Amino acid sequence: MMSLPPEEPVVSPSGPLTSVLVVELAGIGPGPFAAMMLADMGATVIRVDRAGAVPTERPDGPHPDMLNRGRRSIAVDLKSSAGRDVTLSLIENADVLIEGFRPGVTERLGLGPADCLGRNPRLVYGRMTGWGQTGPMSQFAGHDVNYIALTGALHAVGRAGERPVPPMNLVGDFGGGGLMLAFGVVAAVLEARMSGRGQVVDAAMVDGASVLTTAIHGLRSRGIWTGGRGENLLDTGAPFYEVYECADGKYVAIGAIEPQFYAELVRLTGYQEQPDDPDRMDADEWPAAKERWTRLFLTRGRDEWVTMAGSSDACLTPVLDWDEAASHPHLVARETFIEHAGVVQPAPAPRFGATPGRIQRPAPYPGDHTDELLGETGFDAEAIAALRASGAVR
Repeated sequence: MMSLPPEEPVVSPSGPLTSVLVVELAGIGPGPFAAMMLADMGATVIRVDRAGAVPTERPDGPHPDMLNRGRRSIAVDLKSSAGRDVTLSLIENADVLIEGFRPGVTERLGLGPADCLGRNPRLVYGRMTGWGQTGPMSQFAGHDVNYIALTGALHAVGRAGERPVPPMNLVGDFGGGGLMLAFGVVAAVLEARMSGRGQVVDAAMVDGASVLTTAIHGLRSRGIWTGGRGENLLDTGAPFYEVYECADGKYVAIGAIEPQFYAELVRLTGYQEQPDDPDRMDADEWPAAKERWTRLFLTRGRDEWVTMAGSSDACLTPVLDWDEAASHPHLVARETFIEHAGVVQPAPAPRFGATPGRIQRPAPYPGDHTDELLGETGFDAEAIAALRASGAVR
């Protein structure tokens, strides 16, 4: 027998999107991240999980998946006609639908844009894919590393003379994917509320990752970004935009690009440039200058350097691990990390002065709110019992 979900405190939604209702067809990665962002800003988000994903028993302790925070879950068999009808009933009153299947999958389920917009003409239909809804690669499998590789972004990340380094899955999945989808659906909801017409938002990670590199393309067009990987201003080519190891094996990050900030860094660290040092922006001299900075930072521990820099414009910060970051005084003061439902996790961002967002509720397990959501959608007790008996919902 599966245990019942713990009672959740009843709280009023908070945030600038409290008037927005989102239906999320369960997926992984960027789609859930977009839904989390919307939920953190106050949107009501209903997650449609697979009926087969309902756990037989609930593990002890906090829910492990923070990306699913802020919503309620209904477990539905989308391949059954009754399950499809339940989902369409939810969509009928929604502002947004989010789905992250390969192109054509929701159409085959009877939940494609034509089906959903036919029931709800003002619906914003948000689609999250890696390659996009069109193009010769649209049906191929892939992951973050593949999408950013195709855009040139991966080529640029890494040190000189070494192979490219995937920046975890932050650029494709979350920056170029989930954030772009969240931005796109909010923009489309604003338009739908003016025109009364919904539309499809095609959020592709190849498109989003490419947009994130716009500034670098601008530097290239101006002749500022001319080196190979790891040889430019912002990719560890410059000695004053670099990460250096310290005497204790820890690291400091240096970002003293502007002349006045560089001068402050030199003054506070005691760095002595060679008498014949050329202009610090001369890329031909960067390797030699970097060697001198490397030797200097190895003479003290990380925290000694941080203390020496103090509250200054030297643009010197410690490279913190996950635990250190959550307890850093500045991030503690801003409550950048908070504890919610027994888990320390990043707080909602950005901040709003009049309508602050927040984590609305803990992440649910699949099906935690099936009966509750069916009742709110208009199904009576007899209809709910019939749906459960048929396996259309769990």
